[in-house]
Amino acid sequence: MQIVTSLSFQGQCREAFEFYAGVLGGKITAAMPYGDGPPDMPITDPKYKTWLMHCWLEVGDQALMGADMDVAWASNIDKPKNGFDVTLHTTDKAQAQRWHEQLSEGGKVMMPFGETFWSPGFGSLIDRFGIPWMVNTRPVA
Repeated sequence: MQIVTSLSFQGQCREAFEFYAGVLGGKITAAMPYGDGPPDMPITDPKYKTWLMHCWLEVGDQALMGADMDVAWASNIDKPKNGFDVTLHTTDKAQAQRWHEQLSEGGKVMMPFGETFWSPGFGSLIDRFGIPWMVNTRPVA
């Protein structure tokens, strides 16, 4: 089984996933715009034609899924994201710090990257697309 987090955007899914692929060293293996859907899909506004209805990013044996949504399809899409974080774990503190720094560019650092009682390096942020992230360094025994 694989549990995959699906992220929702309002027209920035492609840009966000290209950014995540660059930061995390992953590969986008699917990016399907609404415009490529069946002709009877109820997408009337031309701006939605380039929005992504499905995007898949593979990073090693992990993945993120994403899509663009409008308020008519997802009533809270325009509200701040809460109740989840995309969390990255590694034993490489320098890598964790790089992820934290890169993902926070243009966003908001919620907890600066640094040592905690459970981790040699941890930090949290909300990226420029409004997605909350935690970056954690697992201690090496």
